[in-house]
Amino acid sequence: MGSKNGKPMLREEDITQLAQTSGLDRKQVEEHFNGFMAEHPNGKMNKKEFAKMLSKALPKKDVSKMEKHVFRVYDTNLDGFIDFVEFMVVYYVMADGSPEEVLLKIFRIFDMNSDGVISKKELTRLVKDMYGMIKSESPEMESKEMVAKSVFAEMDKDTDGKITMEEFISACLGQEELSRILALKCVDIFVQDD
Repeated sequence: MGSKNGKPMLREEDITQLAQTSGLDRKQVEEHFNGFMAEHPNGKMNKKEFAKMLSKALPKKDVSKMEKHVFRVYDTNLDGFIDFVEFMVVYYVMADGSPEEVLLKIFRIFDMNSDGVISKKELTRLVKDMYGMIKSESPEMESKEMVAKSVFAEMDKDTDGKITMEEFISACLGQEELSRILALKCVDIFVQDD
């Protein structure tokens, strides 16, 4: 995104890129941008606005503990805000991306400090924050600590104490039951119930 006279604007290359990756035509991209700007005149959504939007978009889901984690998926430049391009890219990857593309975005939920790996501490924290969502569908689910320990063991194939993006994707796409459940719960945040 660029700016003209201090006002955010969509650059030609942004429109072209978003039209190519989203399946929208150029006019639709511009309409979505104008809608985003009407809601966020400075061209950026902060964490509080994002939380409000998330609770409106997903009224039937308790995502309050997940807001900060989901925010990281969108805030790809880590500036503490989500601009229109960041928002649209993630939105369309989550809606129409391949399983690998979706899991690359979901990885950012788990990688809390954005260092490219998931530590045992990060995974334990996320399981704790997601536990209510998991338990509601699987009442027989083990304790938070056991779930975190089991998922870490499933994902950390080389037992080096950290989960790489490749290990994460492999575990989620493979037959690793708890890893798949966690990833699907994260995807569920982005997908509307009909």
